[in-house]
Amino acid sequence: QVQFVESGGGLVPPGGSLRLSCAASGQSLSSYWMGWYRQTPGNQRELVARISNGGTSNYEDSVKGRFTISRDNAKNTVYLQMVNLQPEDTAVYYCNTDRRSTNFDWGQGTQVTVSS
Repeated sequence: QVQFVESGGGLVPPGGSLRLSCAASGQSLSSYWMGWYRQTPGNQRELVARISNGGTSNYEDSVKGRFTISRDNAKNTVYLQMVNLQPEDTAVYYCNTDRRSTNFDWGQGTQVTVSS
C-alpha cells in the first residue's frame, strides 16, 4: 500500500512563498498522473494542480501563474512551489493520484496558513 508524507507547510504573510513536498513509499508512482489537493474545513478536497509522468501539468484557475507542480520520479516525490500566496490559499494540502478512482489512502497533509 502507498503511504504519502506531505511537508513544507507553515504560516506566511500574503505575498509569501512556500514549497511543499510529498514523499511516497510502498510502490513507484512514476506511471501515474499525480496531483496536489487542498481542503478547508467543511469543504471537499479540491484538485489544484496535476502532473503527468512526463511532466505535463495542469492547474486550477485560481492558482495558475502562482503554483508550479513538479516531480522527481527517482525519489518518488512530488513538489508544489507556491508564490504570491493569498489568504484564500489557506488550507490543508495533500497529494495523491489525480483521479478519485485511483486514489490511495490519504496522508496527514500539511497546513498552509496565509495571514498577516
